[in-house]
Amino acid sequence: MDQQCELSKKNCIPCKGGVPPLKGDELKKLFTQLKNGWKIVNEHHLEKEYTFPNFQKALDFTNKVGAIAESEGHHPDIHLSWGKVKIILWTHKIDGLTESDFILAAKCDEI
Repeated sequence: MDQQCELSKKNCIPCKGGVPPLKGDELKKLFTQLKNGWKIVNEHHLEKEYTFPNFQKALDFTNKVGAIAESEGHHPDIHLSWGKVKIILWTHKIDGLTESDFILAAKCDEI
């Protein structure tokens, strides 16, 4: 089983705050487990844009991401447009990244 697949098998853990956001090597280690296309922006959030042949397929993907996010209790920003969906992830409670953000990113890639 590859590392990305292992990450997607984990569950998001609710953040209660009081923990520092991931930085530096901790971020890099988790980032290497994601598929291509993800970016870490300012060590603050993850983002990726998915492309689709039409609006309906982009909407279907958006709905699947929404269902996973709701079941995990971890909610990304989702930007839907014709043939594109941009996912932006960070843990709002600590205004930065946690392992749960990487877990949800890996789950998005498996859709």
